[in-house]
Amino acid sequence: MEMPAPNPTILAKKAELVRRLSEVLPEDAVIHEETETRAYECDALTAYRCPPLAAVLPASTQEVSDVLRICHDLGVPVVPRGSGTSLAGGALPTADSVILGVARMNEVLETDYDNRFIRVQTGRTNLSVTGAVEADGFFYAPDPSSQLACAIAGNIAMNSGGAHCLKYGVTTNNLMGVTMVLMDGTVTEIGGAHLDAAGLDLLGVICGSEGQLGVVTEATLRILAKPEGALPVLMGFDTNEGAGACVSDIIKAGVLPVAIEFMDRPCIEACEAFAKAGYPMCEALLIIEVEGSPEEIQHQLGLIKEIAAAHNPVDYREAADADEAYRIWLGRKSAFGAMGQINDYMCLDGTIPVSALPEVLRRIGELSKQYGLGVANVFHAGDGNMHPLILYNANQPGQLELCEAFGADILRLCVEVGGCLTGEHGVGIEKRDLMVDQFDPVDLEAQMAVKDVFDPAWLLNPAKVFPLASSEARRAVKIAAE
Repeated sequence: MEMPAPNPTILAKKAELVRRLSEVLPEDAVIHEETETRAYECDALTAYRCPPLAAVLPASTQEVSDVLRICHDLGVPVVPRGSGTSLAGGALPTADSVILGVARMNEVLETDYDNRFIRVQTGRTNLSVTGAVEADGFFYAPDPSSQLACAIAGNIAMNSGGAHCLKYGVTTNNLMGVTMVLMDGTVTEIGGAHLDAAGLDLLGVICGSEGQLGVVTEATLRILAKPEGALPVLMGFDTNEGAGACVSDIIKAGVLPVAIEFMDRPCIEACEAFAKAGYPMCEALLIIEVEGSPEEIQHQLGLIKEIAAAHNPVDYREAADADEAYRIWLGRKSAFGAMGQINDYMCLDGTIPVSALPEVLRRIGELSKQYGLGVANVFHAGDGNMHPLILYNANQPGQLELCEAFGADILRLCVEVGGCLTGEHGVGIEKRDLMVDQFDPVDLEAQMAVKDVFDPAWLLNPAKVFPLASSEARRAVKIAAE
């Protein structure tokens, strides 16, 4: 993935930049020595690396405002960073940019059980939001696989989902309001602790904007009462297509489990070796979870089992107790890490209509043979959010490029069948040059015009989301106009 060459004018301002940042932040919050900035040279898309000019770790909205005002004055690009778990290169810096990390902003600011919301600083991790309220019988619904580490800031930036988004929705369905700092340091409040905000749906613009419009420092999140009970079941199939067809029929029948997760044989084997969850060794596995009262759970499972019978499952197993349920989900939540123990891989993220699952799985298999690279499939099957893991050898010349080409064909396939390039990982650098496969020039111009309003100088998160040639041309026009 090509990145723009650093601007020598900005590089020449480093000493002044560091001096001014050090005036508004504690000494240990300004990182500028080359050996130290390497800690921020990449996110979870580790195939691409570039140390930033500097990194800062503010601890409050005011400090974020001070940092952005200084960078705006000096014309220095800023790359917002949550926990660095982005799989699309969303937090990859350029050599002339400042990484703005929110990791120190992790406090719970307000909890209101009567109105079912919690307000947090956005450096707080996803799982720790539930941790703050679970003793009182509540939880925060979005649950990305990286929820132990990923920050709410990144969840908002990429509109993250997770296994349970089939029933509860993704981040945008659980986000009520934000405090956001614009590139010039202006602090703005959007939405709040109420059902809906008056006027334009600016919150809908912010959620999923990938750090292009501002830095979100505080978030008001919807919390929900824990269900009475929940039960995961395992279903094994002898083909990927059979499992995909089963998912399609469950959704078509109007049954709404809380989650439907898919794993194929390579992923099953890796996850079972890690979690010892008792996964059946078959070609495809579905993890289906239902929740409610004991009567509701059994009613839903009866319907699901009846639908699945038409697809000849080779195994069906309900979790016997809480420990087995925990291990079933531990295996699924650990899938990416478990696969990483046995092979280099690139994790994709495309969304398709659920009815297209059998066809897409078949065509991914055909592409795998064409490119000579293996694929492990693990994804949120209920809402068609696919996560193919393309296996390659990072140390073999040419394999990364081959992997990229294979991945691009899979994402184009998602668009071809009526889906889109991303479900929850975002565009970042990974898919920016594929945006033309989903959007025509008029669509892209409209999106860039929104960025013009929020970030007129185009200093926030450079070289992401939009095709590089388009975004660099836009930046050049802005610089020339100054």
